[in-house]
Amino acid sequence: MPPRLDILSDSPRNAETRLAALVDPVTPVRDFYVRSNFPTPRPDPDAFDLEVVVGTRVAHHSLDALRRCATPVDCTVTLECAGNGRTLLDPQPGGTPWTLGATGTATFTGVPLDAVLPDDLGDAVELLFTGADRGEKKGWGEIPFQRSLPVEMLGGSTDGAAAAPPMLAWAMNGQPLSPEHGAPLRLVVPGWYAVASVKWLTRIEAIEEPFEGYFQTDRYRYLWPDGSVTPVRGMRVRGLLLGVADTRLGEERSAGEAAGGIVTPAGPTTLHGIAWSGHGPIAGVGVSVDGGASWHEARVGRPPDDVDHHAVRVPWTLEVDLAPGRYEVVVRARDAAGHEQPMEPYENALGYGNNVVHRVPVTVR
Repeated sequence: MPPRLDILSDSPRNAETRLAALVDPVTPVRDFYVRSNFPTPRPDPDAFDLEVVVGTRVAHHSLDALRRCATPVDCTVTLECAGNGRTLLDPQPGGTPWTLGATGTATFTGVPLDAVLPDDLGDAVELLFTGADRGEKKGWGEIPFQRSLPVEMLGGSTDGAAAAPPMLAWAMNGQPLSPEHGAPLRLVVPGWYAVASVKWLTRIEAIEEPFEGYFQTDRYRYLWPDGSVTPVRGMRVRGLLLGVADTRLGEERSAGEAAGGIVTPAGPTTLHGIAWSGHGPIAGVGVSVDGGASWHEARVGRPPDDVDHHAVRVPWTLEVDLAPGRYEVVVRARDAAGHEQPMEPYENALGYGNNVVHRVPVTVR
């Protein structure tokens, strides 16, 4: 089967998953969306060296050394680009034109981040992560990709909600990481938008002041109409309709063309989809078949492999009986922290975090 991806740019490589592929509990690597800010580097795994700097202490780790520093763990996580849904904004901001396919769920293998850190981080307030990818940014010159995390994230908190702790991963769905997904080593931060999950990781440094690099202070911030600014962190709650009975949304079309909707036979049928949030477990999914005039509660299932943290998508289903006609199905998920998808999009200048309700036209014949 060919990859169910739509290529948005070749270099840097950006490609989004067709919505039909998101039906799979764990997204196959070949179908998993790709996000790159710079051309894809290809470090030699045999020469790999992770530098960890804490004050005057410097440690170096090969891949083999990392595998021995702690018992490897598997963690199934949903990742989502902060720009997912950008094309649903009007006017559409600049940036990569993601529709709704910049997300995927994978099982990563690696070690907890704290396994490579000393118990005492001194006066550090953040951990700075540097990737091997680099390139030019106007006003900044040539820079590597860098992002930081507050040190309290070592415990796995996501803006107040408990999530699985960050990990250093060398495998994805049981196979070594591919170049597009960060080989040979990447950071994985459950619950946060995937910009935090730095790929092609080469260096970790404990720093005593908040990081103010390009990808921290120039991009990946919410610039609100009232002039306020907040950082892009936890994934906002989102629910998607993926299909009606055996018909999957966008199965024969790209995610961008999937707005054309679904055609299905009349009679009893099942609407199905997925929902996730970085702020807490999914508490419910409301589904309307009349454009939002009335609502029904969907049945929410268990996450893949019954994982015990919330930063992973869950399936939902709703049984309906549809007479011939045209319908607008609207999906609105909510999480246990009290967040709910908005009926109208959040307007922000860079187009991040647009988790507006999912609307899909359905034709019943």
